[in-house]
Parts: sequence; C-alpha cells; structure tokens
Amino acid sequence: MKTVVGAGVIALLVALIGTRFWIEFLVKRQYGQFVRSDGPQSHAVKRGTPTMGGVVIIVAVVLAYAISHLVTKAKPSASGLLLLGLMLGTGFLGFLDDWAKISKQRSLGLSPRAKLIGQTILGVSFGYLSFQFPDERGVTPASQYVSFLRDISWVKLPIILAIIWMTFLITAYSNAVNLTDGLDGLATGASGAVFAAYSLVCIWQRNQWCGAQIEVQQLCYEVRNPQDLAGISVALAGACFGFLWWNARPAKIFMGDTGSLALGAAMAGMAIFSRTELLLTIMGVLFVVETASSAIQVAYFKLTHGKRFFKMAPIHHHFELLGWDEITVVIRFWIVSGVAAAGAFGLFYAEWVVGQ
Repeated sequence: MKTVVGAGVIALLVALIGTRFWIEFLVKRQYGQFVRSDGPQSHAVKRGTPTMGGVVIIVAVVLAYAISHLVTKAKPSASGLLLLGLMLGTGFLGFLDDWAKISKQRSLGLSPRAKLIGQTILGVSFGYLSFQFPDERGVTPASQYVSFLRDISWVKLPIILAIIWMTFLITAYSNAVNLTDGLDGLATGASGAVFAAYSLVCIWQRNQWCGAQIEVQQLCYEVRNPQDLAGISVALAGACFGFLWWNARPAKIFMGDTGSLALGAAMAGMAIFSRTELLLTIMGVLFVVETASSAIQVAYFKLTHGKRFFKMAPIHHHFELLGWDEITVVIRFWIVSGVAAAGAFGLFYAEWVVGQ
C-alpha cells in the first residue's frame, strides 16, 4: 500500500511543479497551439498557448512508478511495465503529431491514416505481449475473455480476435480522449475521475485477489498484479490533478495529443488488465458520448447532403454555440464524468456484495 500511496503523491508533485517549468521552456521556444479555423470564435485567444503538456504527465507517472518501487523495494511487474510501455508509445505518437503541428504552423498534425497505423501497431504489440509472461499460477496480464465487472466466462475469444479487440479499445479510447480535449481542463479533469475510480477498483481487487487467498473464494479476482495496477492508476490520477492546476481555464498549457493519446490508451490498458473492459463505457461515458457525437455529425452530414445534427461536434462545442460559457460546459461535464465514474465503481462493488 505504501507503493500505491507514494506513487500518487510523487506524480501529483512532479506534475504540479514540473508543469510550471515546462511552460517556461515552451514559451521561450514559442511552441504554441494552433487553433482550428472553423472552431468557436471565442477560442481564437488560445492561439499560441503552449502545448505538449502531456510530456509532464507521462514523466510524472514514470518517475512516480520508478521512485515508489525503489523506495519500497517492490519488484516491477509485467502488467505495470506493459501498461507504462503502452502509455509511452502512444504518448510518443502524440508527440509526433504535436510536433508536426508546431513545425508546420497549422492545427493539423499527422494524417489520420498515419495516426491510425501507429495506434494499430502499438495496440497489436501490446495485445501480443499481454498474453506472455504468465505468473506461477499461469495467469497472464490479459485474458481471452471479454469482461464487464470481471471476465465473462461464456465470451472467450481466440487469441487473434482478443488482440484485435484490445487494439480496437486502445485506438477508440485514445481517440476519444483526444476528441474531448477541446476545452480548458475538460479532458484532464474527466481523465482524473476515471483513474481515481480505477484506483479503487484495483485496490479492491488486490484485497480480494485469488493469488493472495489461502482458501480461494468464489468471487476472488483472477487478475495479474492488481497492486501494481493500483499504483499506476493512482499515479495517473495524481498527475492529471497536478496538471489540471495549470490546465484549468484560462489554461496556461494544453496537454496536446501527447497527453490525450497516452491517457486514452492507459484507460483502455487499465480496463483490459483489470478485466473491466465494458465497464469502462460507463466509467468513461463522457468520452463515449464525445466520440458518438462526432460520428453522428459526420453520418448525418453525409446522409442529408450538408445538414448538421449538432451545431458543432464534438458535443462540447455544440453547448458552447448554444450560449453556455466554456467554464460552465467544463464543470457540468466534469460532474457527469464524476457521477459516471462513481456509479461504475458502485456497480463493480455491488456485484461482489450481492454475490457473497
């Protein structure tokens, strides 16, 4: 438990303090954000705000993991290292996208095709490696079962389909967080709520872990390295909240694709390793709605030959154009995200209580 708490505290402090110096570094080099020309006019003032703040979030989590393990002399786990690797890989892909925007001085970075190819390579690699490294009980970081509150015993996929399923989740959620990252602090606060809920999920799984039971209970959790997953989740939550200090309106820095792709992929990886893949659709419902609104807008536009279902997509811009202040949209969406995360954890806990 010391490793878990220590990781959260370290990540919070590194993000809180480190972001300030990262802002100064970026400002000196004029690495600023370019705002989409068709967006709300109120966003024009954000042009030039430093971006690539996700670098600090990633560094904070990696440092928190390393330092907490060194201090407590805990051994890094396969699950923990794979999850950090996924976060670093997608973060690097996002960094390339952010750098392309800065170097070309436009709001578009890598092409959608290039980004999708990168996400697919990372997803497949992560999926394949997740079926390696069995522990002494033969449990690998990921399982072949589709999961909700735990693995669904009657929905087992062949390994190839399981890897495709995991790649889809990683791609979907990394893009979902990226779409949500359009208002000051929106994606950061919502991500923090999801990771805070996952911290509780993983801590509970550690307390009811099959690998720690002398007499294995019927409802124990057959997961790999739940304590390490809890530490990473707490670190991610702490890093998000530390970064939010500078990212809240008016934002002094944006996380950019570096942060949004990394956070979305980490969410998917956490869901895969904690055997709660479908539960993430409830826990991260804001990201699901944001993505669905963009898909509906595109489909409706094509079907009606130019008409729009929303005033603008993703949906947070729709509410802005309805007259809501940006801060109003953000706070209300935070409330939705917080309630959804709490409700999802309630379902997770209720399943265990009812089954006793």
